[in-house]
Parts: sequence; structure tokens; C-alpha cells
Amino acid sequence: MDEALRVVFSSHDSQGLGHFRRNRALAHAVAARVPELTGRAVTGLLVNGVGGASGMSTPPGFDVVTVPAIGKTGHHYGARHLGVDLDEVTALRGEIVRATLQCFAPDLLVVDRHALGVDGELLPALVALREQVPAAHVVLGLREVLDSPAGVAAEWEGVPPGLVRALFDEVWVYGDPRVHDLRVTGELPRELADLVTFHGYLSRGRAEDAHGLEPQEPYVVTTAGGGSDGAALCRVAAATPVPGGHTHVVVTGPQMSEEEHREVVRAAVPRTRVVRSVPDAAGLIRRAAASVSMAGYNTVAETLATGVPALLVPREQPRQEQLIRACGLEAVGAADLLRQRDLTPARLAAWWGGAVGRRVSRAALDLGGLRSVAGRTAEIATARLPRAGTATPATATTATATPAQEVYRAAV
Repeated sequence: MDEALRVVFSSHDSQGLGHFRRNRALAHAVAARVPELTGRAVTGLLVNGVGGASGMSTPPGFDVVTVPAIGKTGHHYGARHLGVDLDEVTALRGEIVRATLQCFAPDLLVVDRHALGVDGELLPALVALREQVPAAHVVLGLREVLDSPAGVAAEWEGVPPGLVRALFDEVWVYGDPRVHDLRVTGELPRELADLVTFHGYLSRGRAEDAHGLEPQEPYVVTTAGGGSDGAALCRVAAATPVPGGHTHVVVTGPQMSEEEHREVVRAAVPRTRVVRSVPDAAGLIRRAAASVSMAGYNTVAETLATGVPALLVPREQPRQEQLIRACGLEAVGAADLLRQRDLTPARLAAWWGGAVGRRVSRAALDLGGLRSVAGRTAEIATARLPRAGTATPATATTATATPAQEVYRAAV
């Protein structure tokens, strides 16, 4: 077998687990599929800002690099744990990524959601990779909805399209343009539209058998993603009478505060079980009679791979991403929508009453994103066989220029 393809999936991870979970699902798909297609093994790194991520399931041949965590209050970032300002923590994070890429010299780098990371933290690393490993293939991976056009305008102001074109070879969008097309909504600069390939939702192929939680069937389930902003949904859901003949599992999420988690536990009615987390939410949803959740990308993707009726109660502040996603899926009949302002035990009980016992067909949607991305990675692997070599020593490119090689030689 030829030398292993080296892959890095990078995510900034300020709130929740979504970015890391998306990259982890991609890593599993690539590690399983690329050797079948090319005869070439895959090894790689998941670079992220999620504490404890190294203990989560990763595919064979992969390891985890965790950078210092950042958090977000409203629209503003800051260090989550370190007692330093944002400039210091992003400089530290960026230097860790730069050194990682220089030493590992990946064939493929996939950056999730923010092209330059937080406050441009990835720019030095990306410039160094371009100059030291010019054969590396660099991809910007985007969920299908970013935010309202007004919400993302400020982000793109600091990320010139010409610089993105100089640093990235492709833009992968993990969604179906028939549901939502960020090329036409104003969420993506027009200058980058020709780099976009839609790969479908990262849905099929990610569900696995659940471990450690075997609820009495039939059951309904409520999930809140990471849980940092899911307390209101979980409290109402826990207080909602359970459909006759069913039990109810409420998964509050590992990032919900202890106080909020206890409030949910106190609110729980009979036949309702409240847990902090499960190893495999996808498997739990797949076997449920009905599912209630927020509208984060990963939970939605996992749900779309099933025939389980789904009620989405999206977060609406500070971003409208979840609301836009939920509206698009409601419009194509893939899910039902309940606004947070309308969330009550009575409304939720009424929905459950009509949902249990029915199934939903989502066959018309493109749900094969994991297989599609793995296929594209196999094409990249074939194009780069054998590897071009290791990175050029840092001193060869950092002795002059900077910062960030004068913004990558004025966008080349």
C-alpha cells in the first residue's frame, strides 16, 4: 500500500460541539472509504477547541490536537479559561495550528466554517502551508446555512475574497441547494461562488448503535445539542406529558450548566428520563417514535437520515442560522417548526400526539454528503500520489515579510 494520505480537519469551536462533530463525522467517512477507493491508507488530525475531545470516538489513524478554548458572548469572542485577552489567545491558537501543519505537512486540509479562524488566527498557518507545502489541497468546509446576509456581512468584511481564493482550492458546502443555496442568498461573496461544490447533508452513514442508554421502547426524545443554549427547550420538554404508551428521554447536553441541568431534572414529569449526554445521539434518534430538538446542523443531519417525525425549535439569537435551516426544511416537508416564543407544554404535547405512529420520507433530499466528500478526497489522494514531500523549513519563508507574509503577498 502507498504512503498514507495525510488529512487535517480544523475547527474553531467557540460554542457547542457542532464544528468538531461535523469534522469527526467526515474523518470517519474518509478513513473508511478512501482506502477502499485508492488502496491508500489515511492518517490525520482533528484540530479543535473542545476540551475533552480527545476522549471522543475518532477513526483509526487519527489523533486530536486541542487548542486553548474560546467562548462567545453575543457577537464577541474571548478566552474561555485563560486569563488573557483575545489577541493573546488567538495568537497562541494560531501558532499551535501553524506548527502542527508545518510538522505534519498534510496532503489535505479542511477548515470548518471560518476561513481565517477567529480574528484571522489561521492566516499565518495557511500562508505558511501554501509556501512550504505547495502541493497541499486546502478546502473551506461550510454548513449549508451560515446566517442571515446581514449577520455574515461583518465576518466577510475582514476576509477579502481574493485572499480566500489565494489560500483555498475549493469550498465544500454540506447541504442540498434545493433546500438552501448560500450562493444566491447573499451569505457567500459572489467572487467565491465558482469554488463551491454542494456535497449533500452529512446524514447517511453517521448513525451507529447507541451504547450505555437503552430506553424502554417506544420512546420520544428531546435533544439540545451541546446544551449551552438549550435550557428553555429542555425545561418545557421535560414538563410535557408523555404520549400514552411511551417514555421520554431528554438529553440536556454536556455544556449545559449544572444549575440548568438540575432545573430540567426537577421539571420532569413521570416516564421522563433526563440525562446529560449519550455516546451516540444519532442512534437514539433513529429508534425514537418522534424527535424534538433545536436546529443545529449535526442534530438535523442525523435526523434527516431517519424516517422519524421531527419538530425543530430553533435558536433565534444571536444568529438566525437555525431558524433559516428550520424554515427551509419545513418548506420541503422534511421537518415541522415551532418558534421558541410559541413553545409550551400544551403545544409540544399536541405535536407529539400527532407525530407518534407516523413516519416521514426524506428520500428526495441529498443526504449523501459523507460518501461524496470521501469520494472527492479519494480523487485528491489519487492526484497526489506519491506525496510531494515534507514541508520546507520555516526559516526559508519567515526570514522576510510577515505579518502573514504581507497578507499572502497581497493575495498573490
